[in-house]
Amino acid sequence: MWIIGFLTGAACAVAFAADMNWGQMGLNIYYVVMSAVGLYSWKKDAEKAGKGIIHLRPLNKKTAVWSAVGFVFGSVALAFVLRILGDGVSTLDAAATVLSIIGTIWLARSIPQQWILWIVADVMTSALCFMQGNVWMGILYVGYILSAVYGYFHWIKKGKEVQ
Repeated sequence: MWIIGFLTGAACAVAFAADMNWGQMGLNIYYVVMSAVGLYSWKKDAEKAGKGIIHLRPLNKKTAVWSAVGFVFGSVALAFVLRILGDGVSTLDAAATVLSIIGTIWLARSIPQQWILWIVADVMTSALCFMQGNVWMGILYVGYILSAVYGYFHWIKKGKEVQ
């Protein structure tokens, strides 16, 4: 999964740069870096959970609050910067980007609610792609939505909390 994330992140960064969606381009570069971090973290935690078990960590109040605050302030700040850079859908691009950053952090920490963040972020990103006429990327993100719905239920069914 992390290797695919690395490859799709690199390819999507190029595609979003061509459309001048700077937030999504930067986000996909972030995905490339986080794929390496996630691979390391998951290998370490897999030893604790056991073979075939998805290692889960609970979403605590502190993480939820900091994530909410980060989403609000990060979205506002990024939308401002993207507007200056000429992003035509800066508010949607910023919100989807910041929510995806939070989702990636939660994914690397094995928090199962990250799938809910991904569903929302992927709906926003697919809308962004379709609004700008980037049909193939929009279809890709519809696929990501379906994958996130499956991922959520799969994690709940096969997961085990580790500390």
